[in-house]
Amino acid sequence: MSQELDYLSRRVAAGGLSRREFLGRAMALGVSAAFANSLLAGAALSAGPVRGGIIKGGLNGGEATQNLDPANFLTTMVNFGKCWGEYLVAVGADGGLEHRLAEEIGSSSDAKVWTFKIRQGVEFHNGKTVTAEDVVATLERHSDEKSKSGALGILKAIESLKANGRDVVISLKEPNADLPYLMTDFHLVIQPNGGKDNPAEGVSAGPYKVTVNEPGIRHGGERFANFWQSDKMGFADQIEIIVINDDMARISALQGGQVHIINMVQPKIVDLIKRVPNLKVQTTSGPGHYVFDMVCDKAPFDNKDLRMALKLAMDREEMVNKILRGYGAVGNDFPINASYPLFSDDIEQRVFDPDKAKFHYKKSGYGGPILLRTADVAFPGAVDAAQLFQQSCAKAGMTLEVKKEPSDGYWSEVWNKQPFFSSFWLGRPTQDQMYSTTYLSKQPWNETHFSSEKFDKLLIEARGELDQDKRKNLYREMAIILRDEGGVIVPMFNQSIDATSDKIGGFGGGRSELMDGYAFAKCWLNA
Repeated sequence: MSQELDYLSRRVAAGGLSRREFLGRAMALGVSAAFANSLLAGAALSAGPVRGGIIKGGLNGGEATQNLDPANFLTTMVNFGKCWGEYLVAVGADGGLEHRLAEEIGSSSDAKVWTFKIRQGVEFHNGKTVTAEDVVATLERHSDEKSKSGALGILKAIESLKANGRDVVISLKEPNADLPYLMTDFHLVIQPNGGKDNPAEGVSAGPYKVTVNEPGIRHGGERFANFWQSDKMGFADQIEIIVINDDMARISALQGGQVHIINMVQPKIVDLIKRVPNLKVQTTSGPGHYVFDMVCDKAPFDNKDLRMALKLAMDREEMVNKILRGYGAVGNDFPINASYPLFSDDIEQRVFDPDKAKFHYKKSGYGGPILLRTADVAFPGAVDAAQLFQQSCAKAGMTLEVKKEPSDGYWSEVWNKQPFFSSFWLGRPTQDQMYSTTYLSKQPWNETHFSSEKFDKLLIEARGELDQDKRKNLYREMAIILRDEGGVIVPMFNQSIDATSDKIGGFGGGRSELMDGYAFAKCWLNA
């Protein structure tokens, strides 16, 4: 019987037998539906990618204020951008560089001049050919102060850009051995003329063309017939991303078959999903982390002692145990963990200390309530985490008020605007990119408004330091400065937890980015 079932499942994968016919024959042989479905999934995976169908995802994080300009990408738009956008390079599953539009990369011996050779014959969705000039224009736009691009911080060091035939030549003010990794930033979608004409048009050279864009509701695309790497991505006829900000509604949509993939699964319901035969939990570890951000130039958080009091009033172990439930680890108030090669593991771990918290709270001179804003979209379990924080603050004699904000509008009205709020970061491929994006003074995405001349100086110095031991020491010093002086509280590093139906193949194996980074672009429907 096992040989017959194996033969039948392989016929389904090859397209010679329908799924319904297979299930009928399997049950006639006395096999349960659950076991038959597992055979189908295994056969489809072993057979490789299957073309056709519509892949649907239900994602948390979308809101009506978002648009298709890559400079402004947040949450859901990052996922959709990986469907229609194309990049110079990407981070591979092993953490190394994957060449995309740049087929060759070279640098001068001092790492100040970098050359990216652009792949020939790649087509934009509008029919134009991707050129070195388009790449230069893209980098020019994102490095312009007026763009307010999320990639502005990592492009600050560019002195000049030029196109020379197929080559893009980038000259830097200071050496930077990590420059190719900086080009993986999800904002840096290569667009015709860099997007200078219409940045929100949604045109690039990715595996899907934009067909639907209803921010806060849904986004969709159809397979781009002339995609240059059609054997690697873009297997479905169409993809659709439905914005479902409510956690239980996403689970229900997955269980009911309305969607095939969901993101940001709360750890407390992982076991529930695992009990459903046709669903699969997908977890990956990496640099992603959850944060509580205090804006350093807004009262009362312009007081260093008050910031320290709140850091010491955070019971990290409790939060990891009750919120992450084993799917993560404690944080230490800087955004780097062991997933980064130059991580220093000898920095003293900050722990819950209500007595020291009381000392700094009294020293701050502040005696009123402290308002923390959060929402379900801030990160999985954000509201519960804020309430745990409220309880631990009470043990230190501080009154923390928690305000749950509406999910729709949180990223436009609360994040990066209010004095104290919850947020999350996916992490970045390198420490330089993480620090440059989020903690370099006066950058658009420096959400705590942290400003330190010494920190900035060390960051620039580390970029040009080619001795890895010296570079590691510089990053260690930066971590301690941010940990002790900054406005960020990093209680925990999270695993990325997503879930898929058994109809999805090709998901997983990536770094801990939102939805495996290229989830929709890489996946296919098994049947």
